[in-house]
Amino acid sequence: MLGAVIGDIVGSRFEWNNHRNTQFDLFTPENFFTDDTVMTFAIAQALMQAQDLIQDHASYDKALSQLTVKSMQQLGRMYPNRGYGGQFGRWLISPDPRPYGSWGNGAAMRISPIGWVAEKETDVKSWATIVTRVSHDHEEAIKAAGAVARAIWLARHNFTKHEIGRSMENDYTLDFCLDDIRPTYTFDVSCQGSVPQALVAFLESDSFEDAIRLAVSIGGDSDTIAAITGSIAEAYYGIPEDIRQQALNYLDRPLRQIYRAWEQFLINSALSGDQDLGNKP
Repeated sequence: MLGAVIGDIVGSRFEWNNHRNTQFDLFTPENFFTDDTVMTFAIAQALMQAQDLIQDHASYDKALSQLTVKSMQQLGRMYPNRGYGGQFGRWLISPDPRPYGSWGNGAAMRISPIGWVAEKETDVKSWATIVTRVSHDHEEAIKAAGAVARAIWLARHNFTKHEIGRSMENDYTLDFCLDDIRPTYTFDVSCQGSVPQALVAFLESDSFEDAIRLAVSIGGDSDTIAAITGSIAEAYYGIPEDIRQQALNYLDRPLRQIYRAWEQFLINSALSGDQDLGNKP
């Protein structure tokens, strides 16, 4: 999931000041983590907490839904000024949080942990739906979350870019290139208006860093597009160690603790045979 966090941090300073090319410093004092990072960690935390019930599908699904809400509200309240949308901000503090029909790209930017824990492709869709519909229950949000999680799962299992792209075309039309849309692409927080662009940024890339730079270069909702692209690029390329370490420096101690627990969780799962983890998290 660190790929999503890195994309978020790198894109954070460009969300309201778009940068329309790939030449820029990845990390500066102006960078910061946003709601994309906080909610990604919330999903990861819920998955870790639900793990003991994974052999009982009915109990697991119910627990995962409940723990997702609990974790998102807990971390969201710990980090209240990180750029949440208005409706989602109210959801975070509600004593009775319910889904509100959102088709926003928050569904896709937080989903990456699912792509790392699911052993079977069928689990990807099921679990992505569970953790998404607690707030974003619009069909476009559920579709986007499932597509991004599936792309991560496919990348982890050594599918080629061509195969990943063909799979994504079951959900989105990807018959465009970034050079063509870059001059006119505008800010769009909908799943349907940002997830395809994030997918194409990954498909056109030749490295993890290049994927992040391409995602930022089209403008729009830069932190979220880069988070989505980065989440897939991590699974496909891995993350260079220098970029990994620089990104972790932007996180405070509680978030770094969750990330370290997540790393150990994936290692333990691999050792126990629960998951075929593929590339390094």
